[in-house]
Amino acid sequence: MDLRVALIGYGTGGAVFHAPLISSVPGMRLAAVVTGDPERRKAVEERYPDARVLDHADRLWEVSGAYDLVVVAAPNRYHVALARTALTSGVPVVVDKPAAATAADARSLAALSAVRGLPVIPFHNRRWDGDFLTAQRLVGSGTLGDVLRFESRFERWRPTIKPGWKESADPRDAGGILYDLGSHLIDQAIALFGRPVRVYAEVDTRRRGANAPDDVFVALEHHGGTRSHLWASATAAQLGPRFRVLGSRAAYTVHGMDVQEDALRAGLVPNDPGYGIAPPEAHGLVGVPGDERPEPTAPGAYHDFYAAVARTLRDGAPPPVDLADAITGLEVIEAALLSARDHTAVPLD
Repeated sequence: MDLRVALIGYGTGGAVFHAPLISSVPGMRLAAVVTGDPERRKAVEERYPDARVLDHADRLWEVSGAYDLVVVAAPNRYHVALARTALTSGVPVVVDKPAAATAADARSLAALSAVRGLPVIPFHNRRWDGDFLTAQRLVGSGTLGDVLRFESRFERWRPTIKPGWKESADPRDAGGILYDLGSHLIDQAIALFGRPVRVYAEVDTRRRGANAPDDVFVALEHHGGTRSHLWASATAAQLGPRFRVLGSRAAYTVHGMDVQEDALRAGLVPNDPGYGIAPPEAHGLVGVPGDERPEPTAPGAYHDFYAAVARTLRDGAPPPVDLADAITGLEVIEAALLSARDHTAVPLD
């Protein structure tokens, strides 16, 4: 029997990422979508006619045992409350990033998850970006030698502010680019090099009229001496490399963004030919000055996240992303805010 999935939220996260990815995984079925917006409701009915469309998350619990998984893709301030309700109702949860607005709230979810014996799995889909998978393989294989510095950027040129909760300065909204794009950058660094020991950050609000940070630099020091330098910006008039990984033997550099988001926005799904494949001109380079070779980018595979979730629920396999990593990511964000405020490096306990 298919795993019955209920999706809470059908904004960009729900419509572009979660719904098509869930629907592409064999053995998973998008059984319900919660949205109170009439236009989004119509969009769900047209694209997923077999899914129930509910106007409020409370309606998910009217029939006990109706769902095998709840996916929380609502605005950040509702993540913890909705996840707690799902757990107390006996249903495992996938929570979009950031899992919570604070590390303390994320730890409370972990405690409830342990008590209920149900997984809470953070949705850090960028671990399945093709360029990150390529960097991960090169680091893991030793091709680059010892990694000295890991540079990673999500830079954009968006000088005009788009109204919405992501531009909110209310801490409960976890708005701003550090919680948004920074969550991805920090999680990728954690996935590669583990929990950092020290955090330094510069967090700025550059655009006229902006209330939340829109230009961020975070430096992490990892055990063993590797340093991660991470940039997230909405004010980059020219874009730096997506990754530049500097090792003792060689480096890997690649430009541009993973192709999956644009493909999903265009209505493609992982089962479509060519999905997740970067064109040759977007491939990176590996080597040293005077001896560099093209490095084909691995196919992007966001759907592998949900395939792994299915194995967790059916077979008890480890979750594709550990909630402990998301907690560490939030601790890094909080240390970054403290560092930027005090103009100092902050140790992580």
